[in-house]
Amino acid sequence: MIQRALPVPHELALLDIAHTRALEQRACAALPPYTLMGRAGAATARLALAIAPHAERVWVVAGPGNNGGDGLEAACHLQRAGRRVRVTLVGDAAALPDDAARALARAHAEHVTIDATLPSAAPDLAIDALLGIGANRAPQGAIEAAIRHLNAWHCPVLSIDVPSGLDADTGQALGAACVNASHTLTMLAWKPGLFTGTGRDHAGIAWLDPLQSEVAPEAPQAWLAGVSAHPPRLHAQHKGSFGDVAIVGGAPGMGGAALLAARAALAAGAGRVYVELLDPDLASLDPQRPELMLRAGWSASGPDVLGRSTVVCGCGGADAVRGPLPRLLGAARRLVLDADALNAVAADPALQTLLRARASRALATVLTPHPLEAARLLGGTAAEVQRDRLHAARELSGRYRACVVLKGSGSVIAAPDRTPRINATGSAALASAGTGDVLAGWLGGRWAQVTTSDAAAAAFAVAIQAVAEHGAAVEPAVDGALTASALIERLGSR
Repeated sequence: MIQRALPVPHELALLDIAHTRALEQRACAALPPYTLMGRAGAATARLALAIAPHAERVWVVAGPGNNGGDGLEAACHLQRAGRRVRVTLVGDAAALPDDAARALARAHAEHVTIDATLPSAAPDLAIDALLGIGANRAPQGAIEAAIRHLNAWHCPVLSIDVPSGLDADTGQALGAACVNASHTLTMLAWKPGLFTGTGRDHAGIAWLDPLQSEVAPEAPQAWLAGVSAHPPRLHAQHKGSFGDVAIVGGAPGMGGAALLAARAALAAGAGRVYVELLDPDLASLDPQRPELMLRAGWSASGPDVLGRSTVVCGCGGADAVRGPLPRLLGAARRLVLDADALNAVAADPALQTLLRARASRALATVLTPHPLEAARLLGGTAAEVQRDRLHAARELSGRYRACVVLKGSGSVIAAPDRTPRINATGSAALASAGTGDVLAGWLGGRWAQVTTSDAAAAAFAVAIQAVAEHGAAVEPAVDGALTASALIERLGSR
């Protein structure tokens, strides 16, 4: 049965290429030859008819491997359904793998039109069966030309298993040519690359058919996460029941970042929100949110105050954040480090040592870097981070013994000794100034309300939920960008 990925009804297991291959081998060993390809082709045809029920002309572009065989099998089913099907076979027919060769013979027997030329007129529906999950280099030659030809048409495009030219593990295009699908039907298991990096843009709406495989699944390398229910408030609870949050940031010229984080923490439901603005010339009251308690020098509070508070540090902190950071790293029981706090840690080995030491003292930390901040923390480049976002998030969480939210399309949440999550919510409407500050404050506000003895587990769970809620606030999609202030209003009204 074909399943749709979004919205996520619960967490979905994601398998990387190696584990998908292992699952496929075990399934093939338990079934007669050609069974999986037959099922994949039939599933592709069913979904094609569902997403484009009125399409009369269908173009299937088939590659030289088993992905092409799936496309040939789908072509047979669509022709039987009365569609005018044309297949462009890219590659040497004599060199096809056994199952793909069998599919080609079936298509010839059913008089499907098959040649090596690219159509000159746009079809009503195109099916991309060029490259599957085994592709590991940039498409070249005839395959690259076919991808560019396919991307030029303004018609629905259904990719089989993964858009051709996309790395199924990382969500990054292997080269300059990568299919822009409107739908992707992946087989056997969900692939992480469909949901992070540029994968969401290339894959369109993601679907899965497990191909009726009764083989026990492999252990996932990540989970796709959505929004789960937040527990209701009890009538007898009071503001002290929902924790204290302190925002430390807002250096000269950057006070807005700290106030956005504070307003988000308040909207998230924190009982009390304190704000230490690092610009001494800023006012002592937020006229839009007079509930916020602005406290100069709050980070110099005693250990009991720091120990019971959830601290968000770095939003608009600039170099001034280096002053309070050592004390916060040493004493804050729950600490969210964002923006300039991350840059300060990246540049100072002593702060890195303090950060790593927190885990051994049962002090929990969440880091919320964007790719460039992550690169600074890892001593690399943003391009290297983006090439494999799952690996980068795991590397950061292991190096600093902290929960990490690697922001971006398909934000990755990782923590030591835990299976990472890829966030399924959000859109480019969040690509505006201040939305990262809102996320840090929202996360802090949610975290302050959690009471549990396992601080690391709570940090991971809260980060997953806060990121999902932050993204869901721009769904359904809005035109253009959403301002950070409008985002807070949306979050607070959910």
